[in-house]
Amino acid sequence: MSKQKFFPVTRRTVLAGTGAILATPAILRHARASVTLTVADPGGPFSPAFRKAFYGPFEELTGMTIANVAREAEPTAQFKSIVETGTFIWDVCTLTLSARKILETQDLLEPTGVEAADAPGMISEALFPNFVGTDVYSTIFAFRSDKMSGEEPKSWSDFWNVEAFPGRRALRKNPIDTLEQALLADGVPLEELYPLDVDRAFASLDKIKPHIAVWWTGGAQSTQLLQSGEVDMLSGWNARLQAAIDGGAPAQLVWNQGLYSIEGWGIPKGNPKADAAREFVKFCTRPEQQALYTSELSYGPTNQKAYDSIDAERAKVLPTAPANISQMRLASEDWWSENRAEMSERFNAWLLI
Repeated sequence: MSKQKFFPVTRRTVLAGTGAILATPAILRHARASVTLTVADPGGPFSPAFRKAFYGPFEELTGMTIANVAREAEPTAQFKSIVETGTFIWDVCTLTLSARKILETQDLLEPTGVEAADAPGMISEALFPNFVGTDVYSTIFAFRSDKMSGEEPKSWSDFWNVEAFPGRRALRKNPIDTLEQALLADGVPLEELYPLDVDRAFASLDKIKPHIAVWWTGGAQSTQLLQSGEVDMLSGWNARLQAAIDGGAPAQLVWNQGLYSIEGWGIPKGNPKADAAREFVKFCTRPEQQALYTSELSYGPTNQKAYDSIDAERAKVLPTAPANISQMRLASEDWWSENRAEMSERFNAWLLI
């Protein structure tokens, strides 16, 4: 099947000929009205937030229709099947950086056509030839302020310090992020984390293990742990922890020594609607559009110009706000791509000791 071509309406196309002055916009919009892009997102609160920020405004601008569906938590296997069978049930899909890496290695992604010059204000880590980041999430920790008297914890060393900061703790039941946190607690500088000193990380985990009341396995569980007060201090994804605070939990976030990563758009290779998909992906780099989802999701926009349109109080809880991102670093997806299986096996065995 040949690829369909979609061209943006510009002053030049409108003025290209006498007949085109009136006809071109109407013709193109009519043609686009028959185009439906199926966009896979994480579901849950993402779908209405992205509908508000991206899907609805893009439909209004272009006349195309966006049908959004919830993807699997780890979409790489389904993405691979879509490309290899030529059954394009998705035209665009949200991917993490690690998923992007896996799909790039297998040559399963279309170029997005978006370059830095096309999207001024975008953070450099969010742009790849085959991926455009649209939101940033971070792994940090939070504590119940009603359980702290005097000094408050400010680092992973404090999290590990059960004498100075007593209380029930929770960590993620996964080596990803947890190994980094153990090294930071043991004094490894944030900028020197990778490659991870695995033996040192597990030695550090040995120290905190007796004091971990809960090893959480899902984002909703982490929210509940903080909101209910079942634990006094826990690691977690910033939006999940913020959800507990928004729900009334007397808690504070600690951005210092956090790790952030990026989710964004990928297009299945060979997609016959790739040109329309590229147009959609480029639209999602607009700062005014990214600003809109932050009222629903406490993730950070990848276009820093979005902060011109975000309330100052709301900006304080977003990962890419300058005051927050300056205290964190990008997690190394390359290291984890190479070591995930081995680390998962070792971590699960360690939990049983």
